[in-house]
Amino acid sequence: MSDAAHGNISGKRLVIFGCGYVGGELALAGVSRGLQVTALTRNESTADALRAAGATVVVADLATENWHRKIDAGADFVVNCVSSGGDGLAGYRRSYVEGMESVLRWARTAGAAGTLVYSSSTSVYPQDDGARVDEDAPTAAAPERGQILLEAEARLHASDGACGRWFVLRLAGIYGPGRHRLLDQVRAGVIDGRGEHRLNLIYRNDICSAIWSVLNAPTTIASGIFNVADDGAARKSEIADWLAARLGLPPPRFTGDRTSVSRTTVPDRVVASDKIKAVLGWRPACPTFREGYEKILSR
Repeated sequence: MSDAAHGNISGKRLVIFGCGYVGGELALAGVSRGLQVTALTRNESTADALRAAGATVVVADLATENWHRKIDAGADFVVNCVSSGGDGLAGYRRSYVEGMESVLRWARTAGAAGTLVYSSSTSVYPQDDGARVDEDAPTAAAPERGQILLEAEARLHASDGACGRWFVLRLAGIYGPGRHRLLDQVRAGVIDGRGEHRLNLIYRNDICSAIWSVLNAPTTIASGIFNVADDGAARKSEIADWLAARLGLPPPRFTGDRTSVSRTTVPDRVVASDKIKAVLGWRPACPTFREGYEKILSR
């Protein structure tokens, strides 16, 4: 389904909080689609690039209220895709929970948004051992970072008066141009962790298309949660071996740990995104890691 399948959104107002890897790309796409884009970022270099592209930019920390009077509320669309500012769990909470609270206070007091979208993560799911995970999977046993994301989601769920409707997109592992650590490790010949667990991935442009899908959703579609993952959950060793063969390199060696660089246990599961496909007709342009990494390697 095309981005504009549910009608023309040119001329409408889009406010994006957190213009990093995903939000920055979304802002550029919004300008190209004729929207009035306002972007909030912490990064001055990002701000300069977005201004040059035609966006209105505010440089501020989302968790503060310093930006509240600088961005007009009442926007047609608001997307909160802020990322962690570092500083461990405290930084995680500041970015996600306090950031969400700031967005909701702004919207309640200055003017409600039409549709508000929050990019969460599939890390809210604690399931392992090859389990298939959909939006109804229990999250009570989520790890600490997942619990923080769930708290931010809950604040949005209870956001009376802040928006006409809301959507949470729980994103699988993000990769794309300039963000391909596994590919870099394959080139180096050594990969962190073990190879038997499955990776659930989503290419950056497919995240943007999922966001456009919910922003364009008919008014009959109610608020809700959608998983956003490609169709090709594959074992890490399969992806690494494919990349090595594609590059003409020998298969890489795995270190054997089962923890990621953030020292959290890496789960083995399959994240299902059937719901967003059934409800909105969204499909990833890169349905498996092969299509996504081919895009990266061909650049």
